Amino acid sequence: MALTAAAIRTAKPAAKAFKMADGNGLYLLVRPTGGKLWRMDYRFHGRRKTLSFGVYPEVSLREARTRRSEARRLLRSGADPGALRKARKALARAHQANNFARVTQEWFERWKIDKAELHARKVIARLEKDVLPWIGNTPAAEITAPMILSVLRRAEKRGAVDTAYRVKSSISQVMRYAVATGNAVRDPCPDLRGALSPRQSGHFAALTDPRAVGELLRRVETYGGPPPLAAALKLAPLLFARPGELRAMKWSEIDLEKGEWRYFVHKVKTEHLVPLARQAMVILRALRAHTGWGAYVFPSAHGDRPMGNNAINRALRALGYNTRTEMTGHGFRAMARTLLAEELAQAPEWIEHQLSHRVPDVLGAAYNRTRFLKERRKMMQAWADYLERIRKRSFE
Repeated sequence: MALTAAAIRTAKPAAKAFKMADGNGLYLLVRPTGGKLWRMDYRFHGRRKTLSFGVYPEVSLREARTRRSEARRLLRSGADPGALRKARKALARAHQANNFARVTQEWFERWKIDKAELHARKVIARLEKDVLPWIGNTPAAEITAPMILSVLRRAEKRGAVDTAYRVKSSISQVMRYAVATGNAVRDPCPDLRGALSPRQSGHFAALTDPRAVGELLRRVETYGGPPPLAAALKLAPLLFARPGELRAMKWSEIDLEKGEWRYFVHKVKTEHLVPLARQAMVILRALRAHTGWGAYVFPSAHGDRPMGNNAINRALRALGYNTRTEMTGHGFRAMARTLLAEELAQAPEWIEHQLSHRVPDVLGAAYNRTRFLKERRKMMQAWADYLERIRKRSFE
């Protein structure tokens, strides 16, 4: 049975240390001296390991359970929470040591200045999970190509080939920074050219046949997940923004009176404006009762931050779609680009501007968020109306 605060508080020491289990590996170790220590047993690659969560009552039952949940989340993602904790401790101690962890932290603090918060968070998370536990304590000057390849092979073995390439790119940036700051002689990453498995095609799965899109929209209407995710799934085809931009949407960026969503596109480093069709505003107004208290339109269930970057794809899989071969969150952009041109005969330049692609005019001017705004407002409403029609149409 799960522990209770009363049972912990009244537990008396015995001649020998004993455990009071709470489940899922978490237990309270009661020592003969009276000390009560939180521990969690787990297995990683077949080896039994133990995590220490601190001393009761400094660490409460609730906090111990929170730490257990975080450790189990890491295990599900393929990371060793004990190794990750050691890596983070090493990172904290590395200020006086010339090791890869210290150089990584120093590089990251400078590199992230002009980067999107969500992107920066993903980059450092990959390094903390896939790199620092293995080579974080190694002096930057001693990092070799075989060491880096060994790290990358771990990602490859779990099928994350794209992650391996992204990690390699980040390691290379850190090593170039180490060279520039006198902490290393050279970046060994170029020596790894051709050593990794071929990267998969960058094309995102997308539905572009009106019948298939209509069926998708009908399934979306039946989705019974959390209201924020259900709303995001309905807005994705209407707005066809990049998935990262959609999930990071903030209430402060939305003007429901004007029917506009304005935000900064870090990918092309420019501001963007999305005219909101009537259907989109209905969804947003209904959602405001659920999430209007916070900064984000689609907050995570674990705090005031955006929902996870795999949330839309997870919802699509729940609706029966293979996100590798049929439909992915990014595929709503290809869907809109294709059908706006083929079914609604919209001008290519209007579509490209609405996709926030850089489309210089004849004078070579930079992207302008208000360019073709009148036409794009009409296009976005026509698109929403079209989606509504094919959702209701049987095609029989």
